[in-house]
Amino acid sequence: MATFPSIESSYGLSKASAPQTNTAAFGSGYSQRSTFGINQNLKRWNLRWENISETDSDTIETFLDARGGTESFTFTPPNESASAKYICTSWNKTIPYPSFATITATFQEVAEA
Repeated sequence: MATFPSIESSYGLSKASAPQTNTAAFGSGYSQRSTFGINQNLKRWNLRWENISETDSDTIETFLDARGGTESFTFTPPNESASAKYICTSWNKTIPYPSFATITATFQEVAEA
């Protein structure tokens, strides 16, 4: 399995969590909740590499293009100690200055063997 290149992302990133749950509603407004599945809280990272060199931006873009939005890869999120498997189905590249680029991408954690 491929590992995402070690190019540090810019600050301003965000991590989203949305645990999958089942809710049973009872009379008088009572309800009971439980988690659904064994991998019910997969993370989504919105990442940004701002004003990086064209070389680094090409490295990131080539890596993501090679996965085609379907092949997972190993990624260690910023300030986290453990890596996990992710896919990236969309990313954008802008060139704000000569020889510099900015890439934004969304990494979705996946559960697979």
